[in-house]
Amino acid sequence: MIQWSKTNDVLGTVNRGNPAESGLCTLCRSDCQGKCETWMSCMKGRKLLYPRDFGWVTAGSGNTVHVGVAYNSIRVHGGLYGSYGLAKGLSNDPDDCIFPNVNTEGEFGKKQKTKFRIPIMTGALGSTFIAARYWDSFAIGAALVGYPIVVGENVAGIDRQAIIENGRISKAPEIDRRVQTYLKYFDGYGAIIVQMNVEDTRNGVAEYIAEKFGGDKVVLELKWGQGAKDIGGEIQVNDLDYALFLKDRGYVVDPDPRKPEVQEAFKAGAVKAFARHSRLGYTNLANTEKVSQNFMSAVRHLRGLGFTRITLKTGSYGMEVLALAIKLATEAKLDLLTVDGSGGGTGMSPWNMMETWGVPSIFLHSKAYEYASILAAKGLEVVDMSFAGGLAREDHIFKALALGAPYTKLVCMGRSLMIPGFIGSNIEGVLHPERKAKVNGHWDKLPAGVLENGERAEDVFAGYYDLQKKVGKDEMKNIPYGAIAAWTAADKLSAGLQQLMAGARKFSLDQISRDDIWAANREAQEVTGLKYITEAGDEFAKKILNG
Repeated sequence: MIQWSKTNDVLGTVNRGNPAESGLCTLCRSDCQGKCETWMSCMKGRKLLYPRDFGWVTAGSGNTVHVGVAYNSIRVHGGLYGSYGLAKGLSNDPDDCIFPNVNTEGEFGKKQKTKFRIPIMTGALGSTFIAARYWDSFAIGAALVGYPIVVGENVAGIDRQAIIENGRISKAPEIDRRVQTYLKYFDGYGAIIVQMNVEDTRNGVAEYIAEKFGGDKVVLELKWGQGAKDIGGEIQVNDLDYALFLKDRGYVVDPDPRKPEVQEAFKAGAVKAFARHSRLGYTNLANTEKVSQNFMSAVRHLRGLGFTRITLKTGSYGMEVLALAIKLATEAKLDLLTVDGSGGGTGMSPWNMMETWGVPSIFLHSKAYEYASILAAKGLEVVDMSFAGGLAREDHIFKALALGAPYTKLVCMGRSLMIPGFIGSNIEGVLHPERKAKVNGHWDKLPAGVLENGERAEDVFAGYYDLQKKVGKDEMKNIPYGAIAAWTAADKLSAGLQQLMAGARKFSLDQISRDDIWAANREAQEVTGLKYITEAGDEFAKKILNG
């Protein structure tokens, strides 16, 4: 097993816990006082692209040895000459071929295109309490930057204020809050996507959304699974009454709060919490043909409700399900397919299941490209895809887009797009104690990692004035600090992506190709189908020498 370093002396970053390839700790805490790369980028923005203490240091790469198969085993191919995808009005003159002129905007979908300013989207932020607590920061940040955000499964089902009678939702305050918060700042870039699982389908989430908001404003996502687990979503509750409420709502609750012996154990303190689980889908279907029929029927039903954009999320089940997902999403003319590999994150999943289940991201993503290419060779218009699973940095974005090009339009990120909400809320709670409870701040004082930037929001966040220019000075007072942090972190990702693209001489997203990345070892070459680093261009190189 590869061990990732907990410190990066060049950037001055430190992981609190055990880091993964993403650079994030395996356990990411909302009260964390720093300071991993993503945590620091929420304040420093694009400055974190460069070594610290300029003028007093020189720096050299410590990442030139690549072992095993992971995104770290892919190298980016830079070009010496040429320029591709420059915007209209720009020439191939060196004054125009600069990285700020790289266009990171794009779109996905079929009839109704969904535009974005940066090719990222959030993972599903569902019924976990952390998603609800920091939603304002997550949603407003996404809307202001201009990337899609996903309302995950079970949001209405766990809402005590929601009214569900005879299997149909008539009132869902938490869904309303989440959608309305995003739409308030939505300016045409990004999207609000609402996900449905078995319980959501039974409870009529799609029907409720269609009637409340209209099928053209909200995207509906069908969920087959995710990379973190192969069973339904879970949350943990430590209240017996709430556990009974969820049981009455029809959920699987473990241990069963209705059993007298469990209630006694809870009162005694032996049982301290209950896990609420969702159900497995498609258990009444025995083969791919029946799954196909059921899926197509569900898509027709959603279109009949007026939804103009429908997406699908699939997990790391294996090759058969991956192929089925790509084929059905293509035939149904869905707008996006998110392929989530193992190695990503979750709000709550059985830990050893996360560690041992499923297909790691780079394996799954490589096969997704291969299977999409098979359909494309048949003349089909392959569904646009988003790759997910342990991706957090700008180099991950570039590599994932290139690995799945031309089918991959977005990179889905979970915890890395939630961390800005945490740190911003914590800072806001210290600087404005009267808001601390409302924003769910943890800190009583600013830690050293924040103070090195300043003591006011205007000083702490590098993106403060840039965002103020967008929303106006008067509106700025209504923007959660978590959203300011999201804006600042996204600026670092965007600038870093622009730099990588400019180095590859690609000035628009649609120009990125698999030739822009190399396999750094033979095992990675075999898995990804990429050219080996010293063999890519080798034949042409020898023609130069012999010419």
